[in-house]
Amino acid sequence: MNIGSNIGFIGLGLMGAPMARNLAKAGHNLHIWARRPQALAQYTGLAGYTVHASAADVAAASDIVFTMVADSPDVHQVILGEGGVAQGGRSGLIVVDMSTVAPATAREVATALFERGIDFLDAPVSGGESGAINAQLTIMVGGEEAVFARVKPLFDLLGKSVTLIGGVGAGQVAKACNQIITGVGVPAVAEAINFAHKAGVDAQRMREVLLGGFAASRILEMHGKRMLDRNFTPGFKAWMHQKDLRIVLDAAHAQHLQLPTAAAALQLYNGMVGSGMGEIDTTGMLKLFERMSGIDEEAVQ
Repeated sequence: MNIGSNIGFIGLGLMGAPMARNLAKAGHNLHIWARRPQALAQYTGLAGYTVHASAADVAAASDIVFTMVADSPDVHQVILGEGGVAQGGRSGLIVVDMSTVAPATAREVATALFERGIDFLDAPVSGGESGAINAQLTIMVGGEEAVFARVKPLFDLLGKSVTLIGGVGAGQVAKACNQIITGVGVPAVAEAINFAHKAGVDAQRMREVLLGGFAASRILEMHGKRMLDRNFTPGFKAWMHQKDLRIVLDAAHAQHLQLPTAAAALQLYNGMVGSGMGEIDTTGMLKLFERMSGIDEEAVQ
């Protein structure tokens, strides 16, 4: 059975809106709903989109429903809650959650949907807002291979790298691993730049030379440039990485597993959020270190 042209999309925020737009550009009919009425207002009467009154109504009109919301409670609400996808979905529907949530949440939701004859994939993404806009996301998928094969053509409209990792929840485990590496990497780059500034060394040149050695990384290349450009416009907000690392550590604690560097990184994101910087990009970690070091922000601009 092929996926039809009626695609549901729930969650139209920083990431969800451009993802839905890429599906619509490919000629699919988008059935949409969001919990915030202001997020829906711009789509009323727009060709290619049908605005619905609830997640259940989206599911009733769709062959497949994508969800892209903030956290585990939100996923439970829009899929299994009152007026949720499960209430409107029929047997044979596929639900794809692209949010970043706990692996246990993915498995709980999948079990509840399977009882209704609804298939489920967890498919969190990496790449930030720019990746969503340019359909260059990395998509990590958990679920049955046959279901993945049916959805793969749609994933290809959203990302440059799409991989089935394993069973349900495996996508979220892979995303947790991604968030450990990036969660630690961003503070490491910010710390190096702050150190260069404090030592009176040209941080631009420092970054350039490090990109030619073993310290080279995508984080140093892309996030380092954003830090040096003082571009803290959110592509991925600090509070979101804080949330993701909490998910990682909760899962680790359940397994009696120590993740000391992830735990230390979480404290730094806690510091950003506690200092009123939760809504800026994670690269704003540099600003936190500058404050801690007594560096005048204007002096490094």
